[in-house]
Amino acid sequence: MTHSFILLALILTPLLGVIALQFIPKDNYTLGKNVGVLFSGIPFLFSIYIIFDYFQDGGLTGYSITKKWITFGNLSESPGHTQTLYKVGFDLGLNGFSLLLVFLTALLCMLSAYASIKQVNYAWRLYFSLFLILETAMLGVFSAQDIFLFFLFFEVTLITMFILVGKWGYEERAKAAYRFLVYNALGSLIMFSVFVYIFVNTGTSNIGTLTELIALNGRLAPEGMGFSDETRSVLFLLLLLAFAVKFPIVPFHTWLINVHAQALPAIVMLHAGILIKMGAYGLIIFGLGFFPDQAQNYSFLIAILGLVNLIYGAMLAMIEDEIKKVLAYSTVSHMGIVLLGIAALNEFGIQGAMFQVISHGLIAAIMFYLVGKLYERSETTVLRQLGGVAKDMPILSGFLLAGGMASLGLPGMSGFISEAMAFVGLFEKEPVITVIAVLGIIIAAVYVLRAVLAITFGKGDIMKERKWKDLSFTEALPAIILLSAILFIGILPNVFAETLRPAIELILKGIGG
Repeated sequence: MTHSFILLALILTPLLGVIALQFIPKDNYTLGKNVGVLFSGIPFLFSIYIIFDYFQDGGLTGYSITKKWITFGNLSESPGHTQTLYKVGFDLGLNGFSLLLVFLTALLCMLSAYASIKQVNYAWRLYFSLFLILETAMLGVFSAQDIFLFFLFFEVTLITMFILVGKWGYEERAKAAYRFLVYNALGSLIMFSVFVYIFVNTGTSNIGTLTELIALNGRLAPEGMGFSDETRSVLFLLLLLAFAVKFPIVPFHTWLINVHAQALPAIVMLHAGILIKMGAYGLIIFGLGFFPDQAQNYSFLIAILGLVNLIYGAMLAMIEDEIKKVLAYSTVSHMGIVLLGIAALNEFGIQGAMFQVISHGLIAAIMFYLVGKLYERSETTVLRQLGGVAKDMPILSGFLLAGGMASLGLPGMSGFISEAMAFVGLFEKEPVITVIAVLGIIIAAVYVLRAVLAITFGKGDIMKERKWKDLSFTEALPAIILLSAILFIGILPNVFAETLRPAIELILKGIGG
């Protein structure tokens, strides 16, 4: 098998699962769910192969696909007519950052599909079909090397997630789904407008080519294809606004709270673990990659936005009485650390931001997986109703405590590494903001311990009604895998640092570092 075929198979294999599901009898839901889980896990095997191959030869150049897709424009060569050609390519490829995100996506999709087996009780064929389409779209987002292909995959995630949230979930799921759709559609509209403007003024939509054409003040751009400083600033701010919705950056965060509270925990594993990371990925690849000078000019603004996210999310998480909302505001807070790392615009900061994207994806996934298992038993996630879980469910409580420790940044876990690098990087540029940001980490310790201890050792009415069954080995397996990954990053961070280095060096080259 060629490398390009492996990449294509990784992205498109879930669609074969969609086809297979249509041939399974409607009443054979056990087989249907197993097929859904099986095809969700195949991309994970491909991602493992790519990672091992990468560490053996140290390159990803073979994992690329470049095909002509759409070509249009004025091709006339007659006198008086200017030949103008616009090309949109079916371009796929990987770098160190996108490789880790592809791996994270494949891992969380496999585990989320596994968690869905008990959480989906109706319309299983539609659910797993949409799930597998969503998986292909997410893998496509991180593999796309063309802005319009990126946008296409991006929009498919929006549509499929809208249906998955609105049809399966809790009482106010429809309201949460429509709020999600409105906010994210507006962000997509702004992003698409920027992409179209760039495309019309350059004639290309390839991300690598555009990085060369637009960056470095247009010194590499052909005559007539450059952008003025004012135009670059407007385009950068529009991209910041577009990805602020997906991130989400306060005050565009309210839709996320509703989705986290109303969607199935298995779906929130993907939403918190992968989908909102697309905002960070887009801001790094397009914001820093296309407009490095403007990123420097507005780095203080980005730092302030990160600080607000960090403190605001932590404060609200500290007073919430529902564990899903605690985790939702925790997500807002932790994404603030990503912004702070980006604002540093140096190797430590950007590396910390990338680490935080991966780390929080794992931490959010394990926490929502455990919340889902807790809800299956108690049918509540309200802290004041829970309590004393540790007595009957010591295994679940142990994993919950471990996930909480990772969330608050305990040394030896992935959260500590990402936060430390982001803060060290930012301290070189904005020491005052960094000192204030440390308060958010202190508050994180408060709300995490408050929520975890309330569930494990608190006094709740529901937990007194009957004896509760602890996690079996098969139920604990996803938590074991996620916790192992969290510890691996925390203990051996240099493995991931080396993977990220080429992508960071490319960004720093554009910035001038």
